[in-house]
Amino acid sequence: MSHLSDSQLAELKHMLLEQKKDLEKHFKQNGQENSKLGETLTGSTGELSSYDNHPADVGTETFERSRDLAINDSLESELDQVNAALQRMKDGTYGICVKSGEEIPFERLQAIPHTAYTVEHTPNRELSNDRPVEEQVMTSPPKGAGEVRQRNAGRFDDAGAWDAVEEYGTSNSPATAAKRDVADYDENM
Repeated sequence: MSHLSDSQLAELKHMLLEQKKDLEKHFKQNGQENSKLGETLTGSTGELSSYDNHPADVGTETFERSRDLAINDSLESELDQVNAALQRMKDGTYGICVKSGEEIPFERLQAIPHTAYTVEHTPNRELSNDRPVEEQVMTSPPKGAGEVRQRNAGRFDDAGAWDAVEEYGTSNSPATAAKRDVADYDENM
């Protein structure tokens, strides 16, 4: 920690304590001292039974619950990292990369006060290349699918659109034309 001054350490400790307070407040406001959202779906929704609900409603509740669990898992992981950083401060190893032993720059610690790694030694966080299982059973569309639609795209956007539609009739149909003829006949008499 020799590369960090006392004022820098005090600033970073204050940031970590504020972050810890905010994360703990999140769990306390949700009535959870940890990330568990209830034991069952019906328990978390307050319903005695989901049997009478529309399947879409149950799907929505399931999605919302999954999202809340994922958010809580992420926040719980962040809280663990903050606590570990505070422990490293007590141990005197804060600001030193746990992988390489190099000093972590103050600017990086200001940006991510709970980090335990230099930029070069941060664990790889690449996105997974795993694809959804549904892709294994999906078949590709038949050859030429959609080609006719693409070839005729914009057909009614040209000057000949009225001619193409007129063959289906207009608002001046024979029934209304007959009434007009009668009206014209009455006026002429």
